Amino acid sequence: MEEKGMLYLCATPIGNLEDITFRVLRTLKEVDLIAAEDTRNSIKILNHFEITTPMTSYHEYNKIEKGHELVKKMLAGTNIALITDAGTPGISDPGEELVRMAREAGITVTSLPGACACITALTISGLPTRRFAFEAFLPTDKKECKDVLEDLKDETRTIIIYEAPHRLVRTLSLLREVLGNRQITVCKELTKKHEKSLSGTMDEILAHYEENEPKGEFVLVIHGKDFEEIKEEERKKWEDMTVEEHMEMYTSTGMDKKEAMKAVAVDRGIPKREVYNILIGK
Repeated sequence: MEEKGMLYLCATPIGNLEDITFRVLRTLKEVDLIAAEDTRNSIKILNHFEITTPMTSYHEYNKIEKGHELVKKMLAGTNIALITDAGTPGISDPGEELVRMAREAGITVTSLPGACACITALTISGLPTRRFAFEAFLPTDKKECKDVLEDLKDETRTIIIYEAPHRLVRTLSLLREVLGNRQITVCKELTKKHEKSLSGTMDEILAHYEENEPKGEFVLVIHGKDFEEIKEEERKKWEDMTVEEHMEMYTSTGMDKKEAMKAVAVDRGIPKREVYNILIGK
């Protein structure tokens, strides 16, 4: 029985060619085949590092048919490296489909870490990094885009979005409309000669790019919703309610009376006994 090949997810530079790792270079030279999202783009990197390994295309429009073909090759013993246009395969590209297919076929998959635009932008943004939500590219349709942003309105984690220059102002306008005037850092041309990051409020950043034509590839890092703001919104829901109505707000969701009394007491900053006394008419 032939030994199965492996799938190597090889991170390539997002701009600066010096960001490629020694391990990725060695692997790209040693594997039997390189599957590339755009062979015209990838050949430049391979030529730069004098890598002559055969290459085949694997992209959004052939990912199913070509994926099955690549899996068959790996089952027959072929070792394949997957590379994307820039960055880490499987992040906002069709690589995730090939990984799924390979794992279902019992093929070993390993990832060779390296450049990733979302992490690079997050770490230089000055915004909280412990928890973040990566949304990649928003839908191009304005209504769909707005629907996604509505879902993110109450997101407390830092939000990361990719955007193309010709859509940047529109996206910033939608972000301002739906999320409010939050803090944001906009990064462009990461790791390249003209790398730049600009921080400020949504209004400030939007005004800047309305006056200065956006150029380059952008990563937007947006402050999550503030916990205090959420508390204030929750308070507004019940501040004009009676204690009885406040109780009903919780019990109507299926919460038992004991827990509801506790929640009402916490909301109002009063002892639970006081809530109880009000409810029984004391």
